Amino acid sequence: MFFNKNKKSPSAVSKESLKRIEQLEKTLGELSKSLEELRHGMKRAIVKVGIVRFNPFHETGGDQSFTIALLDEYNTGFVIMSHYMKDHNRVYAKPITKGVSEYMLSEEEKEAMKKAINP
Repeated sequence: MFFNKNKKSPSAVSKESLKRIEQLEKTLGELSKSLEELRHGMKRAIVKVGIVRFNPFHETGGDQSFTIALLDEYNTGFVIMSHYMKDHNRVYAKPITKGVSEYMLSEEEKEAMKKAINP
């Protein structure tokens, strides 16, 4: 039996079990606190991504240009557009706050935001 195997009295086993339970409760409390801090921090992490590839020159070339929306849980973040042309490339970045930009967004940027918010 359990008590005979370890050769401990029932009261010693009871005290040891109580001590272990208290340690487990303390550990659980610490883990709960850490998990809550992680959840709070993750609200500001980029968790929503939407990408759209497109061809600005419909008659030639391929979908070399793209826009990507990178947003947190509050739909705050930024969009980046890379506009590929034959002899050069232009990159634009626009901040997004609560799903709205103070800058005018292209149709592709709006679509990338839509994909990020509603995948």
